[in-house]
Amino acid sequence: MSSEYELSDAYSALDSRWADFTGDESQPDPADAYTFQFHSIDEELGPDQRWTTWLDVERGSRGPEPRPSWVVTEQAAIDTELGVLKTGKEADVFLLERAVEAIGDNPAKSSLLAAKRYRTEEHRSFHRSTAYVEGRRTRNSRDSRAMAKKTAHGRSVAAGQWAYAEWDALNRLWKAGVPVPYPVQVDGTELLMEFIDDGEGGAAPRLAQVRPPKELLGQYFEQLRGGMRELARVGLAHGDLSPYNVLAQGERIVMIDLPQVVDIVGNPKGMDFLMRDCHNMATWFTNRGLEVDEQELFADLLSMVF
Repeated sequence: MSSEYELSDAYSALDSRWADFTGDESQPDPADAYTFQFHSIDEELGPDQRWTTWLDVERGSRGPEPRPSWVVTEQAAIDTELGVLKTGKEADVFLLERAVEAIGDNPAKSSLLAAKRYRTEEHRSFHRSTAYVEGRRTRNSRDSRAMAKKTAHGRSVAAGQWAYAEWDALNRLWKAGVPVPYPVQVDGTELLMEFIDDGEGGAAPRLAQVRPPKELLGQYFEQLRGGMRELARVGLAHGDLSPYNVLAQGERIVMIDLPQVVDIVGNPKGMDFLMRDCHNMATWFTNRGLEVDEQELFADLLSMVF
């Protein structure tokens, strides 16, 4: 056991090195090492607010690393719902701000997210074709039985399956370099992802809504073909690709709405879905003045698969 004299010597040694480390000629008080600073946080939330759910979800339900610097991971962050971005037949998309105030030396931080919330089956006005899900497996047998019986749990599982299908697709494609929104997290039927803006605070328009000049049109097509090639490289087709599922963010395009991605080889209709994607996009670009041969595009993508 250390004697009183040994402890005194240790404190003296600390005193002698203090000025070297800090340039401060005053002597440190060892008790300062146990001094904590606390900052109060207002816990009263508004009706459209909630505490961040970042750490509430499973580890595998948070976005892939390396994460973009704008992703807010602090547990003190607050989610504020700012309004509806899109109302769809199977899901609604809301604009969400995730923000944390400055605490001590940590600066304030915030980011805008798109919160896509899938409806349960009884509240949906659209049912995706079972052709999309051929070859997919349900996470466990209990869920499969519940879905078959159409119980309340089964309906919830069915909605969650589409959310997790899109989550898995976004993760896989983001890592592969496909131009898709960064997936932030998934929790049940809610998927949070990067908000693709128009550079002025609003949402980026869909490709179908823009009339780009011919030079930019060519850039868009090369980006689109590159994204479709990367999809094909990992064996997938978008399955529902059209000018309405591509966003135009300035000179950049971003593919969205990916819960139905199709395994080109594993799905019996995989080739048909790939061909339809090619037809839809080739038709749009050709109608805008850029000649695109859908058969050549299809053959190019197949070369990435086999």
